[in-house]
Amino acid sequence: MFTRRRFLFSLPAFAASAHAQTGWHLPLRKKKPASPPPPLTVYIGTDTTKNVSKGIYQAHFDTTTGQLTPPILAASTLRPSFLAITPVGQGRRCLYAVNAINDPAATATTFLIDPKTGGLKQTGQVSSGGAGPAYISVDATGHSAFVANYIGGTVVSYRIQPDGTLSQPVDRIDFKDHQKFGALGPNSARQDTPHPHSATISPDNRYLLVCDLGTDHIDIFAIHPDTGELTDPRPFTNDHPGSGPRHVAFHPNGRWVYGINEIDSTLDHYLWTATRFSDTPQGLLVNTNTPVKTIAPDFPGDKNTAAELAISADGLFLYASNRGEDSLVVFSIRPKDGKLELVQRISCGGKTPRHFCLDPTMQWLLCGNQDSATVAVFRRDAATGKLTGPTQTVSIDSPLYTLLV
Repeated sequence: MFTRRRFLFSLPAFAASAHAQTGWHLPLRKKKPASPPPPLTVYIGTDTTKNVSKGIYQAHFDTTTGQLTPPILAASTLRPSFLAITPVGQGRRCLYAVNAINDPAATATTFLIDPKTGGLKQTGQVSSGGAGPAYISVDATGHSAFVANYIGGTVVSYRIQPDGTLSQPVDRIDFKDHQKFGALGPNSARQDTPHPHSATISPDNRYLLVCDLGTDHIDIFAIHPDTGELTDPRPFTNDHPGSGPRHVAFHPNGRWVYGINEIDSTLDHYLWTATRFSDTPQGLLVNTNTPVKTIAPDFPGDKNTAAELAISADGLFLYASNRGEDSLVVFSIRPKDGKLELVQRISCGGKTPRHFCLDPTMQWLLCGNQDSATVAVFRRDAATGKLTGPTQTVSIDSPLYTLLV
């Protein structure tokens, strides 16, 4: 009996026999070419104090061609120096900006993102809790946010409300309490007072790491998961006074942390551990005592301030920027121990590279050059980590921060 199953199994043999005898063949279904990925939305925060830029600008970036469109104004707001965004999967998405003015009345502003156009609509604004806010971060659940106020010497936490706006400050930590936060560093010109420069959330969402440029400390707080309140700090020093910690970045393995120091232009490598089950959770950094200079040996140290760092998604390369030397520096990360080894030093394509970012495909790096009024695009080689370019330079006055969405 010639069943349906036997018929189906006989089709390939039948087609082959027919093709051999007559040249006839079954038509092949053509594969549709893969659609190129949609362009990313780019938000650029700018320095509005020069009365040229007006706030946050929007552009689009094609990850296939590496082309960035000319930025257009998305929202007028005062000096948006650092940006953060609601995590993916939260439904309504919001963008948050700190308004970095030297005034105790400085603010943090919420913008609702139009899901179709990427346009911004201001929906809220609250006190940043101190002058000169320099950093804002949002936790992975989208429930809490944290701001570091560089000039005011404070760190503030917020709850993110159902409409995406920030609550009034939940917790406000004053770093001028020297009994808790230690003495100031030796550089009296730069370390005259505490200067919290960043507020980075650990990968497990349980700890906040605050770089204090004024005391050479990285202070570690446990985050209350329900309220966003912060525990008493656990201060940590990198053991080279006068370095001025600015930002930290976690390695994808979750065990290594790298810090960039603004004043002495160095990178530090730390080991990270955290208690998993405890009534009083604690995060701990251990210094590997392997600082690496970000500037060339012959470049004057007092003519440079290190700015930003980022780690490739595969964990094999670290990138850093220098303001003064005006360079981007590439280091390989040795997989066995995390040690940094210099790979490349390249011009940033402008002046004063305050901030840069890697795109999600890891093929490109976008660098905002604050004092040459440009964003420069570089191509990245995934195998070597090296940068080529700029492949494109786009004009925009005083870029302070670049966010790809």
